Amino acid sequence: MRETPRPRETVGESGPELPLRRPGRAFARTGASGSGTSHRSDGRPPHTPRGARRTGPVGHPGTTPPVPGWPASSVSRVLAPLGLLAAAFAVITWQVVAEGPLVRLDERLGGDLFGRGPAGLTQLLSDLGALPVALPVLGCAIGFALYRGARRLPLYAALTMVAVPAVVIPLKVATARQGPLTEAVNYYPSGHTATAAVAYGASALLLLAVRRPAWPRAWVPPLVALLLTAATGLGLVLHGYHWPLDVLASWCLGPLLLAPLGWACRRRRHR
Repeated sequence: MRETPRPRETVGESGPELPLRRPGRAFARTGASGSGTSHRSDGRPPHTPRGARRTGPVGHPGTTPPVPGWPASSVSRVLAPLGLLAAAFAVITWQVVAEGPLVRLDERLGGDLFGRGPAGLTQLLSDLGALPVALPVLGCAIGFALYRGARRLPLYAALTMVAVPAVVIPLKVATARQGPLTEAVNYYPSGHTATAAVAYGASALLLLAVRRPAWPRAWVPPLVALLLTAATGLGLVLHGYHWPLDVLASWCLGPLLLAPLGWACRRRRHR
């Protein structure tokens, strides 16, 4: 007895067959031509298409995220002058200790410069580097920074000022250089010049960092600090308090001591 063949199911009837592939969103993911190219159903590119990624430093795919901090060019522009100042300070110190030819030239130059100019004016310029004059200026700048809401920068400025005697006094004792018009020693480097450089330089950095809105002429505070520091050293030499190399060494030392504070102030300005 033959079995009656089962009727074949039509498309509209339900059966055990797998569902047909819908040419909708899923098909759009592989592209209309079936080439395997990834596309969104709405025609926009995917969020992170491989072809749109930026290449890395050696041509590999991938994005390079922004690196916080100073650009490499800015760092080199800052470190290069500081390196030159450090090298100049080291050479001057070596010549003072070894009493080399640079010291003999310095003594001849100092002998020609001592006593030049009005004594009252050179004394006034020399006093710009005294603690009773320089510290109140820095104190006003610190107070202004605190008033503007800065907390760490005033502390950094005070620590920079404290670093002046911590660095200068051991150098004075180690070199034991005799003064120009006296039998006393410990005149290298010039403490008054270093005090003026740090006090007025730190004041300028604080004013630029916390001033809002920004200074219309941002070059004014650094220029004033530079002129006051230069005037202090000039007065010390002309009045006979220091040899020229004593002052020159402190001019090199001041920016080196101010460098950490300058970095912190620059970060605050960028924020």
